[in-house]
Amino acid sequence: MGAPVLNGPFTMPMVRGFVPRLMQPWLYVFMAVTFQLSGGLYLGTLAEMMGETTLMREDLLMCLYANLAGMAIYFPLLFRMKFRFTNKTLLAVSATGVLVCNLAAPHVTFLPLLWVICFVEGICKIQGTFECMSTIQLWMTPKRDFTVFFPMLHIIILGSMQVSDLLATYLMHYYHWSYMHWFMAGVMMVDLLIITLCTRHFRIVKKFPLFGIDWLGALLWALLLLEVAYFFCYGEFYDWWNSPVIRVLAVMIVSTLAVCVGRMLHVRHPFLEPKMWTYRHLFPILLLIMLVEMYLAAERSLEEVFYESVMHYEALVSVRLDWLVLAGVVAGCLFAYWWMHVRRFSYLRLLTVGIAVLACYLVGFYFTLSSEIHISQLYLPVACRGFAYAVLSATFMVCLEEIMTFQHFFQALSVFNMLHMVVGGVLGAAVYTEGLSYYMADNLARYGTAIDNVAVSSSPFDLGGYMPGFIERMMEVSIKQIYGWVIYACLLLFLLFLLYDAPIRRELKQMPGWRALRREAEKAFR
Repeated sequence: MGAPVLNGPFTMPMVRGFVPRLMQPWLYVFMAVTFQLSGGLYLGTLAEMMGETTLMREDLLMCLYANLAGMAIYFPLLFRMKFRFTNKTLLAVSATGVLVCNLAAPHVTFLPLLWVICFVEGICKIQGTFECMSTIQLWMTPKRDFTVFFPMLHIIILGSMQVSDLLATYLMHYYHWSYMHWFMAGVMMVDLLIITLCTRHFRIVKKFPLFGIDWLGALLWALLLLEVAYFFCYGEFYDWWNSPVIRVLAVMIVSTLAVCVGRMLHVRHPFLEPKMWTYRHLFPILLLIMLVEMYLAAERSLEEVFYESVMHYEALVSVRLDWLVLAGVVAGCLFAYWWMHVRRFSYLRLLTVGIAVLACYLVGFYFTLSSEIHISQLYLPVACRGFAYAVLSATFMVCLEEIMTFQHFFQALSVFNMLHMVVGGVLGAAVYTEGLSYYMADNLARYGTAIDNVAVSSSPFDLGGYMPGFIERMMEVSIKQIYGWVIYACLLLFLLFLLYDAPIRRELKQMPGWRALRREAEKAFR
């Protein structure tokens, strides 16, 4: 019962003896990748789903944010579940949940129910991934060094995002968009077979009951996160403040936030403890990750518009860029590992490098963006995006773990991922979409006067043939203008990093052992 997670570098007590020792950790790596491949409704199939169902793009993006919200809100409960249930139980329930959600999602058109399904799948997804990665943590780093663990973890997380998009696009092109859901259901059945045949029930510590958990608080924070996502996702559709829906929703967001804060201050064991917010440097890290996510939201809001409206790429053409993003992600994670673990350089300087590469991505797109380019000219900018995203994500998590005790780390990680996975992206997308609408109308008004000055009656002029190219050029100019503003903001952040030296140590403190964590949790709830 009290045995460590690993008896040796390649021996895991929860894996059955007939599994070869070299295969044992790779079983968990495989299952972690499969959990990360699942994602509610898949981004690669959005266009096909919009054409076949009555759902709008906003509806499908809201499904994505509901899936991410489920992942973000569940972080404080991960260790409580690990202390209560066995390794095999958690993996089996997670795989079954993902399996059922993938089978149900293509057949549900009632939006609230669809969002609930995506939310639940996000919970199952993060629970399965956490169980796999925490099981092999000591195989990856016997000293529990997060400068090793987080870069390796992000290879799986961010790499799986790109592989999921590739799989969904290819399956949609050759078969049907629902085949991605059937594929993931089949993969989860393989996981269940592995879990049934190759693993056994195992506890890392003595069973710890699920008392003292603020379930209502978790529900309220989840509701707040979904309200914020809905506000920015549907803002343009409802015409922002001109719509009573948005005005009422804004009041609901403020009210829900007030209830969440009030409950946090008056409940004995709140879902997010007040002490968690008092750690020094927490708010700068949260602000920085939200800004970075807003910059990176250009991928979905500007890049896709450029590919579809200006370049007229088919999905199978634009998805080729995901291979370059995947290469950038792997290179960024390995670079972060080399910087933090091998060379032991400053984390702040690594953040500076990440933001500099992010600026290179934005500048590269600004100067490359044209309807006359070849797709190969976009390889370097998108690779820089993947590199910067990997470096910044891994480093921010290491810094977050460094500034606080492990007792509050997963609560802070929940807030971190609320901003990292949901708020930052949806807020940035809303800003870019609104900016694109403004600049598009402004440029059409400015440059449209050239068409008015043409004497159509005195000289032959194919107005119908001219207008599509004119609209495309205006779209190109508008996207480039927004990229210019984002470059200014990113360069300003880069200059601030060059001028500021954050007091974060170079040596990372070790994560405590499982028994110590259980004793600490039990002591907190006595």
